[in-house]
Amino acid sequence: MEPALLYLATMLTLAGIYACLALGLNLQWGLTGLMNFGPLGFLAVGAYTAAILTAPASAQHMGGFGWPWYAAWPLAALAGALLALPIGAIALRLRADYLAIATIGIAEIIRLAVRNEDWLTGGPLGISGIPRPFEALGSPLGEFAFLGLVAACVAGLYMMAEATARSPFGRVLRAIREDEEAAKAVGKNPGAFRLAAFMLGAACMGLAGAMMAGFFKFMGPDALDPVVATFLVWVMLIAGGSGNNRGAILGAIAIWGIWAASDFLAAQLPPELATRAAYVRLFLIGLALQLILLYRPQGLLGERPGR
Repeated sequence: MEPALLYLATMLTLAGIYACLALGLNLQWGLTGLMNFGPLGFLAVGAYTAAILTAPASAQHMGGFGWPWYAAWPLAALAGALLALPIGAIALRLRADYLAIATIGIAEIIRLAVRNEDWLTGGPLGISGIPRPFEALGSPLGEFAFLGLVAACVAGLYMMAEATARSPFGRVLRAIREDEEAAKAVGKNPGAFRLAAFMLGAACMGLAGAMMAGFFKFMGPDALDPVVATFLVWVMLIAGGSGNNRGAILGAIAIWGIWAASDFLAAQLPPELATRAAYVRLFLIGLALQLILLYRPQGLLGERPGR
């Protein structure tokens, strides 16, 4: 019974981390209309910030500061926001499709930087020995305590995102998304509001990166896969409902459940078929995305009117 409970805790923990990523993307795209195709970059900065601050000393990378997670994680979120500041100041002047291309390029630059800057990130070997919150409680209590911590972070980000959407600030963001010229006509500065939303969403992604590093107790460039750190997050948001924070969380849980279930089923196949099944899984997720866009473009929970 215990292995099944541990597997359930693992799946729910990862779903919660992806829910934080989806909430951050929803602040950028769903609320403001900013097409960020580089969540991987902000996830990486948050993950490596938390890893460097909390991991033990090593000759292979910077670290050994011994900070507790509750001090390192807020700084990881801050690192994501600070990275978004210069990127947003330049890239947010671009049209939506060009912004998407720019953020993809920036995410790839960050991914290659962490692979090659050995002195800072450990290069291809990454950073290991990252302490996980509550691991001293042992198994399975430690795993469920960490799941509770992730759930608390998701709840906190959800309340923040809901308060933002309901505030005058959130109403201006939606106005800019719908009609930028009309927002300018009433004296609003679209560039400043977009930059604030971009930084807020990036902070959520940085926090998600810190949680991911703590969960895996390791962070390396191989963990920064654009498929699972960018493509999957977009599928989650679109499936759940862009512009709806509950939809972002629901989409994260649903799509991650499908992804994990297909991975489990593929592992039961013979080795020569298991490799092919991984590509089939990616194809099926892409097909599901196309069907959602065709038949339910608003997602499972569409944006509520009058917000």
